[in-house]
Amino acid sequence: MAVITVLEAIREAMREEMRNDDRVFIMGEDIGARGGVFLATEGFLSEFGEERIIDTPLAESSIAGIALGAAMSGLRPIAEIEFADFIWPTINQIVGEAAKVRYGTEGKLNAPMVLRAPQGGGVRGALYHSQSVEAIFAHTPGLKVVTPSTPYDAKGLLKSSIRDDDPVIFLEHKRTYRLVKGEVPDQEYTIPLGKADVKKLGEDISIITYGLMVHHCLEAAQMASLENISVEVLDLRTVRPLDMESIINTVKKTGKTLIVYEDNQALGIGSEVSALISQHAFEYLDAPVIRLGGPEVPAMPFSPPLENMFMIDAEKISTAIKELAEY
Repeated sequence: MAVITVLEAIREAMREEMRNDDRVFIMGEDIGARGGVFLATEGFLSEFGEERIIDTPLAESSIAGIALGAAMSGLRPIAEIEFADFIWPTINQIVGEAAKVRYGTEGKLNAPMVLRAPQGGGVRGALYHSQSVEAIFAHTPGLKVVTPSTPYDAKGLLKSSIRDDDPVIFLEHKRTYRLVKGEVPDQEYTIPLGKADVKKLGEDISIITYGLMVHHCLEAAQMASLENISVEVLDLRTVRPLDMESIINTVKKTGKTLIVYEDNQALGIGSEVSALISQHAFEYLDAPVIRLGGPEVPAMPFSPPLENMFMIDAEKISTAIKELAEY
């Protein structure tokens, strides 16, 4: 058991899968000699060579399109998009094509590809390096969307994503890359896609969240315990498919639910989770389902005070917990 960062866990997952399966290769901007803008593929070029570590031009639509063609031909590409903010040119290739491969061919073809992208704010990235994109892709049947929060989850979920026969959008919050550390087993393991994880048990209020927000929610839950409010924290880990069983179970247990996510609140993942709770667990609710998400602002500002206003943190979550506890 080693204590490593989220970034190291991602690097380990890709290296192990490439060693175990010759069909796996990585493509993206600056991933070769440079090792990627965040060094996720550092050292890979010397180990695996240029045929499996492919530096691409600055052309995200081509990266996604070539990865899709390779996946349909029997390979297992990992396509890195340098920042999630640059993912929009891939929409036709991923939403319009990759998501429909299995359905459109009556199961004769699959698209076993992973599109990795660092996303999220809190790093002074401003308008074009801070976006959260999970809701766009989670809306599309045929895609799986993964949002890990810890090194253990990042490694296990990425290995499962690489082995999956459907296209997976793997979104890594860049603020967790080096700040979040945790124990990761030395032995082989995977985590199934679509399975949430209770990060903290509680009795009074359920928080449903994912990604970086998991850590802020855990901090807020600790703050709440000082006021004798017992908070359960459920980490979705995968936002498509959602783990309905775990969501309903935690709602039944506590009767009060707070959904926390960094993305814009309107029409986000929290909207879908809230609707599902209202439909399938209404009789267990002791209070309205509350969402705490990003404001109605087109993009995250560069100004530190404005960015802080945009970002959800433990203090904002703590305030929401207290308000919900009063119902």
